[in-house]
Amino acid sequence: MELKLDSDGVSLRAFVANPPTAAPARGLVLCHASVATPRGTTSAVDTSYAELASGLALASGWSVLTFDFRPPRKTGAEPLLADWLTDLRTVVDHLIKIEGITGVWLAGFSVGGALALCVAGEDERVRGVAALGAPAEFDDWVEDPGDVRPLQSISKIPPRPVLLVHGEADDIVPRSDARALADAAGGEVELRLLAGAGHGLRHDPRATAVLEGWLDRQDP
Repeated sequence: MELKLDSDGVSLRAFVANPPTAAPARGLVLCHASVATPRGTTSAVDTSYAELASGLALASGWSVLTFDFRPPRKTGAEPLLADWLTDLRTVVDHLIKIEGITGVWLAGFSVGGALALCVAGEDERVRGVAALGAPAEFDDWVEDPGDVRPLQSISKIPPRPVLLVHGEADDIVPRSDARALADAAGGEVELRLLAGAGHGLRHDPRATAVLEGWLDRQDP
């Protein structure tokens, strides 16, 4: 189901996939990889996240909401990470308020995963977070990352569950970022390194299977 969410005056496109049962469900916010990449380059937003949300809802019995982060304020400008954090907080607020949702978890790819760690670190309503191919810091991604610091945020999440998945052949975000994030959390994470996998974990069935397995193990 498509919907629009107001994020501090900005309309966000969103999509929610519900499980086939009408029973109460856990809720997952699924964050896309965004258009930001290191050193000022760009990549297209992957439009297949609605398909992934539907698959996860069917496989897990969860309600899964995915959305588009707002575009930069000016054409050609780099995104403001603080704006994207506002967008993610808005989506979390929306999902928590849906009748029948028993709890909210976050999952995200690349930049989306790092932002999910940041929001989970400050919002104890988030019961767990999965970050796939996530950068540990944004200094090489945007000119001024401000207070958006995944390494600091992840330390605040345990004992809530954290899943880190990373491709061993990732040429965008080195696998050392995943290890740095795990260390910052005191090792209280599930870290999975995928042999031969690059940065595009969204299209690696092994990454999807790891995420599905992690969702299955979450407490009701």
